[in-house]
Amino acid sequence: MGRAASVPVRAGPPAGIGERVEALRNTFGAPGVSIAIVEDGKTTLSRGWGVRKLGDPAPIDAQTIFQTGSTGKAMTAAALAVLVDEGEIGWDDPVIEHMPWFRMHDPWVTREITIRDLLVHRSGLGTGQGDLLFIPRSQLTRKQTVERVAHLRPKTSFRSAYAYDNILYAVAGQLIEEVSGQTWEEFIRARVLRAGGMNNAASDDEERFRIANRSWPHARVSGALRGLGPQQLLDERDAFGRNIAPAGGLALSADDMAAWLKIQLAHGALPGGGRLFSEEQAKQMWTPVMPMPIAPLPEALKPAQPTQQAYALGWQVQDYRGHRIIQHGGGVFGSIARVVLIPGGNVGFAIMMNSEDSGLLLGLTHELLDHYLDQPDFDWATKWEDWYQARLAGGVESLRQAKASPAKVGPSLNPVGYAGRYRDPWYGDVVIAEGAKGLTIDFTSTPRMAGRLKHWHYDSFVTEFDDPAIEPAHVSFALDADGAVAGATMKAVSPIADFSWDYQDLDLKPVKDKS
Repeated sequence: MGRAASVPVRAGPPAGIGERVEALRNTFGAPGVSIAIVEDGKTTLSRGWGVRKLGDPAPIDAQTIFQTGSTGKAMTAAALAVLVDEGEIGWDDPVIEHMPWFRMHDPWVTREITIRDLLVHRSGLGTGQGDLLFIPRSQLTRKQTVERVAHLRPKTSFRSAYAYDNILYAVAGQLIEEVSGQTWEEFIRARVLRAGGMNNAASDDEERFRIANRSWPHARVSGALRGLGPQQLLDERDAFGRNIAPAGGLALSADDMAAWLKIQLAHGALPGGGRLFSEEQAKQMWTPVMPMPIAPLPEALKPAQPTQQAYALGWQVQDYRGHRIIQHGGGVFGSIARVVLIPGGNVGFAIMMNSEDSGLLLGLTHELLDHYLDQPDFDWATKWEDWYQARLAGGVESLRQAKASPAKVGPSLNPVGYAGRYRDPWYGDVVIAEGAKGLTIDFTSTPRMAGRLKHWHYDSFVTEFDDPAIEPAHVSFALDADGAVAGATMKAVSPIADFSWDYQDLDLKPVKDKS
């Protein structure tokens, strides 16, 4: 598969890339970075920089596994492609044909939603809706999680708008189990990871924790907003719940990513012969399905803004400087990644980090794109970091203004008046209790998501979670005509909180029997 003559792709990684990555890593204060590059079916770079874990000198190398977040959506799509090739399913089969018990909120959508629809973010659900079922952890099984999808009220009509979700990839994972008889973890390990030569990769937490050569998650969580303050080691159990792993639960090394890039660029063919999936399924997975809105970027970043972009099956398809790019980003708490393919140049690369320093990830991504597309140096790392810091500064200012002038009135009730068990149809129960330290809150479907409620104003309170890595939220109680609590709503305190903290989708009502 040769390079298209119209794409001016340079041969080989950038000169001095090792020194460049290490210099940027130190400038940004990132613990570790790992990069894989594949050109014309050959690995031209697979290595790491920095350490796996702050406070431990163990270095990152080409076999160190990283949590790769939503870049794994493409692998769930590939697992489905294997089943399509075997005639077990079709992309446009209704989901209930293979999983009769599955329900969406709308009965008509339940009948119509297809396997393809599960993967392309056009179901009518809102951005990140339902993510609190697994962020930052969960005690629910995957099937229990999928059953709760029936209670998620759509934000738009079916197939009318793009809104990124994770929850329907859990449905896709459950469907793989229903069809194959193997869990998603078992199927993807055997039929995608190992079959594709990704021999370091892990598909579940137990497997990942057994691998000594793994990176640990880090983030800045002690400042006014997440992203500010010194780099801190996080609890590696708390990236997300296992129930949602088909949306982003894989851990891969640079060597694994190189193998994956080769398969993608070869349209499913394996380097040693044979195929992981057919040419036809490769085409299906890269074919744009759902147009995506284009967010405007500031003038300094305009070259990065596509003129068109759409979601395919686990991949985002867009243009960059006039060239077709297939890519996807990924992030779980404490780790971020990006996988990029330049099909016209037969080049692909992946970048993984064990921290949340997005400016560094985006900077390296665009430096490599520009290198392979023969573009002049644009100092992307500085420009993306300036944008990221400006965004944080704007968030801090919004918080400052809000804290400067709250109406310090209320609450309407004594603390015991707010106490009780509250229930949301899709999330489950949240318990408000009154004790010696005042009001407390406990999200019962999420282990260790608990803390105090501090009065804000009127009948609104602010969470002070015991775990500082959990995004704080406002809790606002509504009273009925008799002065009793009729319900509660929530929203994230931070104006730039990650969309997965979907507090705003909760509609909490008191449970009358307190059970």
